[in-house]
Amino acid sequence: MNKRFHSVTLEASRCKGCTNCLTRCPMEAIRVRGGRAYIMDERCVDCGECIRTCSYHAKVAMTDDLGIIENFEHRIALPAPSLYGQFYHAKSIAVILEALKYIGFTDVFEVAKGADIATRLLQEELKNPDRPRPLISSACPAITRMIQIKFPTLIPNIVKVKQPMEIAATMARAEYSKKHSVSKDKIGVFFITPCAAKVTAVRNPIGQEKSEVDGVISMLDIYAGVFPILNKVSADENVKIATPYGVGWANSGGESRAANINKTMAVDGIENVAHVLEEIENGRLRDLDYFEGAACSGGCVGGPLTYENKYVARNKVMQLISDLPLERPEDAVPCRVLNSFDFMLDTPIPENYSMQLDEEVSTAMEKMERINEILESLPGYDCGSCGSPTCRSFAEDIVRGYFNITDCIFILRDRLKVMAQQMVDMSNTKRE
Repeated sequence: MNKRFHSVTLEASRCKGCTNCLTRCPMEAIRVRGGRAYIMDERCVDCGECIRTCSYHAKVAMTDDLGIIENFEHRIALPAPSLYGQFYHAKSIAVILEALKYIGFTDVFEVAKGADIATRLLQEELKNPDRPRPLISSACPAITRMIQIKFPTLIPNIVKVKQPMEIAATMARAEYSKKHSVSKDKIGVFFITPCAAKVTAVRNPIGQEKSEVDGVISMLDIYAGVFPILNKVSADENVKIATPYGVGWANSGGESRAANINKTMAVDGIENVAHVLEEIENGRLRDLDYFEGAACSGGCVGGPLTYENKYVARNKVMQLISDLPLERPEDAVPCRVLNSFDFMLDTPIPENYSMQLDEEVSTAMEKMERINEILESLPGYDCGSCGSPTCRSFAEDIVRGYFNITDCIFILRDRLKVMAQQMVDMSNTKRE
């Protein structure tokens, strides 16, 4: 399988070989060998759980430095709505948007406006009786990648609407170009991200040939620049803010509330999402029309590249929403906008076969039988001491040729006991 770009990377010099990331990775994509962790490229979905977990900061997200905006004469910031929750002392969203101009951006276009457009498109998809149910949100790229790997039968359920980030990038470039009579190739569009998965989604897009985003900057870096000047900035009170429903996409359940869907379920935390997707795959949630899954606990406000406590951030977003005029996306987004641009995914979402034991079914079945045989001989402690997250994954790693059975310290201990006893017996025999 071709190696693809990953935002989540390992700083090997910082890794101490502990098993924190190993046992917490929801995709079982991490192994520990030779006292160092390594990330399995084909299984990683860049959810960032290992970034939160690593006490030694050996897992980091590769994002663009703020200096990247200097590559363009005209530079537009695309703040994710979760950015608003990072500033507990912010008086309004308009103040935050203005502060972004102070740190070097020429203009600002809210991703929340992209969420308003995505809401309208989602409502249209829900009207299509031929689409399988439940439809599954495409907003979180980590969840989409997890579906590719673990639940490929659910790929047809994923909505064909681009992420709000991409929609906002398209709109921002077009509007700025028209307003200022500037060629589009001279405009840089930069997303301010709460998570690593969005970086990967730009470098290695899902469902589209090329991303409309020119760079992705960590919310932590933006926070460091904006926080000190926020109280010194005067907001442009005439600026048109996205609807409260678009801003609400920052919190788990925001999509469903925005689209006004009744038979829906919003789940946050990638492990929780995996459990519900398994239920959907098994046909146990057929009455749902829509499933909204977020890899981060609390939604995007809980992203690994955010600064503020996720609960504080969620409440701040809700408070800022309460100050906005009550306007529905249906009223804010005219039909001409939906018809003027292509906001739908334009390439199929492929399956990821990294979990497949073999291309040949018969060989795969033989390997599965071997895995079960090995598993029966293992202690079942799931301690991670072998370098695999669980005994079952260890058995699979043995079959794949990554490990040997004696990498299990309990198996090794028992074999050493047998060997020691055999040596004692041999010694006694010679004396006799």
